[in-house]
Amino acid sequence: MTAADVLLARALVEEATKKSGLIWVRGTGPARALWHVWHEGAAVLVGDGPGEQPLPPGLDAGAAADVTVRSKDKGGRLVAWTADVTVLEPHSEAWEAAVGELKGKRLNAPDAERMAERWARECRVVRLTPGASRTDLPDGSLAATPLPTPATTRRTAPAALPRLLLKRRGRR
Repeated sequence: MTAADVLLARALVEEATKKSGLIWVRGTGPARALWHVWHEGAAVLVGDGPGEQPLPPGLDAGAAADVTVRSKDKGGRLVAWTADVTVLEPHSEAWEAAVGELKGKRLNAPDAERMAERWARECRVVRLTPGASRTDLPDGSLAATPLPTPATTRRTAPAALPRLLLKRRGRR
């Protein structure tokens, strides 16, 4: 890759991640959809506390995570990148700056005034700094096999249902 290609890939990662409301993050387990903010060249997210999003296993300091960014309008995969994971220490300068951005994006918080205090006590704030990025599409579908469930699909429609629906239309 040339230097121009590297800069173009970084710009794509930044713009796509800024505009997307959700990113898919995979540590050591399955990927999870997480809300985030883009702050100072990295995706910042909060989780693993009561009332907050569960973070995927393996998002520990010094680890690497795979991030997939979807298109906000179509929902399709735009870019995937490998992130360097940093867990921010509560009340550090970087933590305060990140939480200031996160507070503005957190929707429906039950305790908006004391949210930062709760995050410091009970949650983790994680910074995902982009490393290598991939814009090529995968060969396979990346579809996961659904987990077993007792739920079933609905039964076939009764034979009389189409006549009943057509009869209602005729009355109008």
